Amino acid sequence: MKKLKVTDTDQDINEQWLQLKEQIELHNYRYYVLDEPELPDAEYDRLMRQLLALEAKYPQLKTADSPSQKVGGEALEQFNKIAHLAPMLSLDNVFSENELKDFGKRIEQRLGKISELCFTCEPKLDGLAISIIYLNGVLNTAVTRGDGHLGEEVTQNVKTLRNLPLKLQGTDYPELLEIRGEIFIPRSEFERLNEEALQNNQKTYANPRNVAAGSLRQLDPKITAKRKLKVYCYSLGKVSDDFVMPKTHYQRLQQLKSWGLPICPEIEQAQSIQGCYQYFNKIAEIRNQLPYEIDGVVYKVDNIDFQDRLGFVSRAPRWAIAHKFPAQEEITQLLGVDFQVGRTGAITPVARLEPVFVSGVTVSNATLHNMDEINRLRIKINDWVIIRRAGDVIPQIVSVVISKRDETCIDIEFPTHCPVCNALIERVENEAVARCSGGLFCSAQQVESIKHFASRKAMNIDGLGDKLIEQLAQEKLIQNASDLYHLTAEPLLGLDRMAQKSVNNLLDSIEKSKSTTLAKFIYALGIREVGETTAGLLAIHFANLEALMQADLDTLLSIQDVGPIVAKHILTFFQQQHNQEIVAQLIASGIHWPTMSMIDPDLLPLKGQTWVLTGTLEHLNRQNAKEMLENLGAKVSGSVSSKTHCVVAGVAAGSKLAKAQDLDIRVIDEEQFTQKMQELGQL
Repeated sequence: MKKLKVTDTDQDINEQWLQLKEQIELHNYRYYVLDEPELPDAEYDRLMRQLLALEAKYPQLKTADSPSQKVGGEALEQFNKIAHLAPMLSLDNVFSENELKDFGKRIEQRLGKISELCFTCEPKLDGLAISIIYLNGVLNTAVTRGDGHLGEEVTQNVKTLRNLPLKLQGTDYPELLEIRGEIFIPRSEFERLNEEALQNNQKTYANPRNVAAGSLRQLDPKITAKRKLKVYCYSLGKVSDDFVMPKTHYQRLQQLKSWGLPICPEIEQAQSIQGCYQYFNKIAEIRNQLPYEIDGVVYKVDNIDFQDRLGFVSRAPRWAIAHKFPAQEEITQLLGVDFQVGRTGAITPVARLEPVFVSGVTVSNATLHNMDEINRLRIKINDWVIIRRAGDVIPQIVSVVISKRDETCIDIEFPTHCPVCNALIERVENEAVARCSGGLFCSAQQVESIKHFASRKAMNIDGLGDKLIEQLAQEKLIQNASDLYHLTAEPLLGLDRMAQKSVNNLLDSIEKSKSTTLAKFIYALGIREVGETTAGLLAIHFANLEALMQADLDTLLSIQDVGPIVAKHILTFFQQQHNQEIVAQLIASGIHWPTMSMIDPDLLPLKGQTWVLTGTLEHLNRQNAKEMLENLGAKVSGSVSSKTHCVVAGVAAGSKLAKAQDLDIRVIDEEQFTQKMQELGQL
């Protein structure tokens, strides 16, 4: 955001003031009335501070309608407008330890030197200010801040807040009690609402304050109730003249608590300005663990008599100040978008930003997640955007400042080929993530693809663990799975924790893995969506690898449990020239399997049947039993249903056996299963 400079001419000064005034009024309207803020708080604060500085230097600029004289926005038309019994003022801000010390000095100048000046320290909740009136202990009226003098009546909605009593506890309370508080949405509920919005392809909420404001201003209280809002009381407004309240702010909060009103549990007292700063640092450390969002802390002189002596300026009390955290949101420009390839082939767009200081660090990149997120944000290159960084979370783009868009902004185009290996990028319908199809040769995916290739259910290379694979890749001894079969002892001996015996065992295991099955080899290739069962069905149907590699879409779709998505993944995988080359290299290295005869799947004895294995098989390996069933055309499921054909119950079979008996499904033991496999030629 361009900063305005004060010049020496009256006309320039007046124009700058008018520009600031108009900008702030626009953003006040968007923030308080529409609940659609376009600027981060830090940028709004900068505009306001520029305005205040200008009016301080040129007092003649200050008018009754200046934003510096207002607290909030106008009341919404759809709610009754109610005047506050006493004005709901805002707070001035400090942003550093030195500014906090200046606040302390101003208090001392007005009160004189006081030996023990106590403060009440409170988290500054990121929500919506509210005035709630109890008459004779019963909740009567609730009014939003509005412009500080006139607010919107939201009584029925406020009554839905679960932590707010409709009737005060006890009997010793004033006839009239006005409390001031902050309505907010808990962090967990905010996350739930956004997850729900994403699942339903709806717009997500930018921040918890928006949700709280929007939820409170629903015309139907039932909608408000569903949002699980809460309120914490932080001060008093008007109280019956004949009722004597405690003489300190902290004690008054405890009095409210005794009547059943909710008070923030993190409120503490501090005996000095230095104690206030220590509280600020303490809350900053635990900020991201709190169940609610905050953007700073508030310090209030505790003694009510001192508050009265200190009084007010036009829009804020002199006895309280808000100490804001470093901004978690900032505004900057999107310079471009890079597309990164993850370890599993996922293509992630990453925004390149004009560097901006956010929440204590300089941010120059932010994740855009996927193309759906780009479309949801309606973002273009050269747009001005709001960046958010909460704690250690990866920076993300929250929204676009549409009002700053111009003709230089251009659409973002998602690539069709992998930026690392140039393989085709696939995106399955109804899936958000697009992926590179070059899993065997894409350098960005090499480690994960080799881990899968060597795993127990694939090529089962014993001794080749994840850390060793990572070390081999780091030392550039392997680039793809075929390189495993060209490893020699000499370079392996130079690796960490690889003595002669370990090297010999690894090389023996690699050699042993060359003898496998077609099903395991297909599974080891890591084709998307092709698990063990599908690999087994492909092996049975095609009987040889070449036939599978040359299969067309119709042939693939004719196979049991192979749908359009899986068929497309298989086609795309084998269409890649690099994948074909690596498969050829693997075969050339000596990988082999028993010759299989082409079998008509319709003739398989267990075709169309679903079997379940449960309990411990004492003489058969569970994996081998599964493979035998799949070779015979059966589908092996992990759960029992009315569609289950047979359950094989081993030792200590539990709930699956009980369910099978309840459904009157056939159950056999290991001995009967072994006998059947012998009859069908599997043993």
